[in-house]
Amino acid sequence: MKLNLDLAVPSKKAWIDAVIADFDSFLQDHCDCERKASAMAMSFVAKYPDRKEILPDLIDTGIEELEHFKMVYALMEERGIPLQHSIGEDPYLKALLKLCHSGREERFLDRLLVASVVETRGAERFKMVAEAVKEENLQKFYKMLWVSEAKHGHIFVKMALNYFPEEQVYERLRWWVEHESKIIDSLEIRAALH
Repeated sequence: MKLNLDLAVPSKKAWIDAVIADFDSFLQDHCDCERKASAMAMSFVAKYPDRKEILPDLIDTGIEELEHFKMVYALMEERGIPLQHSIGEDPYLKALLKLCHSGREERFLDRLLVASVVETRGAERFKMVAEAVKEENLQKFYKMLWVSEAKHGHIFVKMALNYFPEEQVYERLRWWVEHESKIIDSLEIRAALH
């Protein structure tokens, strides 16, 4: 059953062109994004240990994202691409998080829904990468990742539905999808996941 909502706007062709033109930079950014995604899932565990219904899914997601990091790092090693010393700021995520409510419950819902939208965008973009790269191993790798990210897009909505009424979840999710489209369209095109 599909739980997340479709994105309001597709990624621009200029984005995949930039990625293919500088795939090494894309891999470095992708690697950083997987580290951040794992940390984000585990930060939910740390901040909301009382939300026992979702802890197993959060832990599984954190582990899965860390496995993705390990796989991207292996690709980087094969290509002689160094791991960055520090993780750069993600303007996409920063813009989304700036829009989150501040109350504990409202922020909890917003963070879950932001995670869903980010994972859904990641799935769309990994699909684009899988279809654009020439190497068969990269096609398979990014196809696997797009399926995984799409699943995560559903999981975070499912988590929200444990604690909030369906109408509230989907009304707020529609709001996030609309605002995400404005943010993604306003960003500079670069060889990065976002």
